[in-house]
Amino acid sequence: MVLLPLPLPLICMVLAADIKPFDWERILFSTDAPPLFLLEVALRCLVTYLLMLAALRVTGRRGVRQLSIFELSIILGLGSAAGDAMLYHDTPLLYAAVVFAVVTGLYLLFNRLTEKYPKFSDWLEGKPVLLVEDGLIQLSNFRNQNLTQKELFGELRQLQVEHLGQVRRAYIEATGNLSIYFYEEQEPIQPGLPIWPERIEHTHKRVKEAGKFACSTCGNVRELPRGGTATCANCQADEWIPACETKRVA
Repeated sequence: MVLLPLPLPLICMVLAADIKPFDWERILFSTDAPPLFLLEVALRCLVTYLLMLAALRVTGRRGVRQLSIFELSIILGLGSAAGDAMLYHDTPLLYAAVVFAVVTGLYLLFNRLTEKYPKFSDWLEGKPVLLVEDGLIQLSNFRNQNLTQKELFGELRQLQVEHLGQVRRAYIEATGNLSIYFYEEQEPIQPGLPIWPERIEHTHKRVKEAGKFACSTCGNVRELPRGGTATCANCQADEWIPACETKRVA
């Protein structure tokens, strides 16, 4: 005996016949799970929320830019619960309500913990980190961030920075944004590492002309003779770029 496949319209009619509109038992609960399953939903929320916080912590502060880690966890945690409850007929509203209640409670709890325990807040959300000081990249701090030199220079260029000698201090905040402090206008111009892409690409191990050169890795500036080579005293790199002394114009 050969079974022929049913046409699509007939399949849709059969499936639709199984759904009773405004079935409150189906809307609030589920015929496939007992009411005690609500406790498992709460446990799933707790575990998932902790996993989300851990993942956001690992990806770094640039991944949560403009939002705090808690705000982003709320968006991720409640987005799927709200969408499923609105769209799928087999997702009980009571289960979605438990998800909202547990995730909101966890959000409030972690906020209180960060207020009461500063060290916990620093570990979870991070604290401002000094990246540039007096035109020199602080490599020990920089390498601990989920940030590349290209990203750092891109942020500085948006603030009309032409070279690192124009930067007194630069911090990366817990939100992933950069806070930049510049030298006063009356202060002498400091030579620094140029951050224009077309200049960064042209590094030299042996310089052609004598003058001031900046280490392409950390921005350390030193005088080099014509045809000279050197190892950076700050980071032990050996590639150099002619230093720039342009004054910043905001």
